[in-house]
Amino acid sequence: MDSKEPAALLNEVEAAISTILKGGQSYKIGSRSLTRADLGTLTKLRNELLMQVQAGGGQLLANTSVVFFEGR
Repeated sequence: MDSKEPAALLNEVEAAISTILKGGQSYKIGSRSLTRADLGTLTKLRNELLMQVQAGGGQLLANTSVVFFEGR
């Protein structure tokens, strides 16, 4: 995958999904044809990136604190 931040990739994936929803998965004009990325794959990638962004950019335990309670 690209070295971009998850939030930037999420924006690109959402734009690609929007393009497919507006213009279709594929089309043909004369002898030329265009097939865009698979909508199911993009949706799965969007969900994964969304979880990374919500978890703090994909860093494991990004919003976690450690507290020690010694002696009761």
